[in-house]
Amino acid sequence: MVTAGDFRNGMTFEEDGNVMQVIEFQHVKPGKGAAFVRTKVKNVITGSVVEKTYNPTAKFPTAFVERKDMEYSYNDGDLYYFMDPETYDMVPVNADELSDNFKFVKENMVCKILSYKGKVFGVEPPFFVDLEVTDTEPGVKGDTATNATKPATVETGAEIKVPLFINTGDKIRIDTRTCEYMERA
Repeated sequence: MVTAGDFRNGMTFEEDGNVMQVIEFQHVKPGKGAAFVRTKVKNVITGSVVEKTYNPTAKFPTAFVERKDMEYSYNDGDLYYFMDPETYDMVPVNADELSDNFKFVKENMVCKILSYKGKVFGVEPPFFVDLEVTDTEPGVKGDTATNATKPATVETGAEIKVPLFINTGDKIRIDTRTCEYMERA
């Protein structure tokens, strides 16, 4: 059990049958009246974020979210299959449980599979991936105002903005959390 007064960022707990994760919290002690905890919590299953206030003595059961490294194998329509490297079991994940930044993941990359009581609710790709640029327009010499970018397509089919000096065939590093170009690989 965890009390609202013990909330910390990233902590997970159960409330009304839902698994909630604390994004922000603030202990408030007004001059008049009882203290309370103002929080911003995220439902880890649905992804919705709400602001709530709790009595600091309110108790909630702790929710243990399992994060397991698995290797992305292939997709078959709306199902994406991940292999457990220890047991070689294949775990199917529905396409709507994948985040937007999954577009940078190619086969055989290791991702974190998030599950609660055996139900998979999310996939975290690696923070940084190295991909090859398959299509981009050549940069024009002298056309470098300030921080000029152009669209480029990488080997997974995702499109990203890159600096003008990047050419087709270059390997680049991408931050999957922000979906931005980092550097040449």
